[in-house]
Amino acid sequence: MKVVIETSAAPRAIGPYSQAIKANGLLFISGQIPMDPDTGQMTAVDVVAQTNRAMDNLGAILAAEGLDFKDVVKTTIFLTDMADFARVNDVYAAYFESAPPARSTIQVAALPKGAKVEIEAIATAR
Repeated sequence: MKVVIETSAAPRAIGPYSQAIKANGLLFISGQIPMDPDTGQMTAVDVVAQTNRAMDNLGAILAAEGLDFKDVVKTTIFLTDMADFARVNDVYAAYFESAPPARSTIQVAALPKGAKVEIEAIATAR
């Protein structure tokens, strides 16, 4: 069974997709960009602040299901400039105290709303 997960603590979907889907013991979280959940606007220009906001949005969706970053088993990071890789890593690492999840990082030509970073995640669901 597939369950749609939605929380006002994270930005609303800006297209025909769900914030997250819970199915078969996993939570699939759609890519999060640095949008403020209250205004729907981008919150920062630099990649460090953008990464923090994207991670906070992921955290809000996890929390809506009683989960946290320890439950994340896989992430994918999309960057518009691979030169930002080290700065994104520094921010990202702060959210995972130990045993970070498996991860892929991919450079893309562009992201919605001009974001520099987008992060999606898969977590074990309770």
